[in-house]
Amino acid sequence: MLKVDNINLYYGAAQALRGVTISAEAGKVTCVLGRNGVGKTSLLRAMVGQYPISGGSITLDGADITGLRPYERARLGIGLVPQGREIFPLLTVEENLKTGFGPLKRQDRYIPDEVFSLFPVLQSMLSRRGGDLSGGQQQQLAIGRALVMRPKLLLLDEPTEGIQPSIIKDIARAITYLRSLGNIAIVLVEQYLDFACELGDNFVVMDRGAVKFACDRSNLDPGEISRQMAL
Repeated sequence: MLKVDNINLYYGAAQALRGVTISAEAGKVTCVLGRNGVGKTSLLRAMVGQYPISGGSITLDGADITGLRPYERARLGIGLVPQGREIFPLLTVEENLKTGFGPLKRQDRYIPDEVFSLFPVLQSMLSRRGGDLSGGQQQQLAIGRALVMRPKLLLLDEPTEGIQPSIIKDIARAITYLRSLGNIAIVLVEQYLDFACELGDNFVVMDRGAVKFACDRSNLDPGEISRQMAL
């Protein structure tokens, strides 16, 4: 379980996160919603350790990881699918997937079969360069690369952005499958409300670097979430 407790984050003099508290449980999807520029990506960056927080704490399975560096968090099982995908365009699909080997022990450095069962197109394009793939295929590659790490916490930053509807359905099926395994906590940053409502178990709406609204699936009201996002 991930617990983010009352964290603050600054970029120089500008405060990006203000007392943010959220959690993510294995077998559940926590959706972080809000307009552009409200702090969603900054929250994920704080979780993976790309930027140090100036207050609060972050724990994973009860262990304080607040002071750990990104590679140390990756070794603990935190996988990130960044906004914009950030695949290596000159590497092949296979080589891109193998970049996920970094935090793994030598005996675990192989591509799990589930990557290809979830995204069959990747297997058929192993020798193609990443930059030659469509945007949707690159997004599948970015998710596959994160899964190669065997994450216990998977962070997805707007995976539907600029993606064609058929690929969005593939991504939704993949997230549903990963949740069903029961051993991966998923944090989904998203602006596509219908996609989030279809998949989410817990919902958080952010504004100006702070959490302004939260609910779980049992009292989910998409209209209220939409209103909170618009305010």
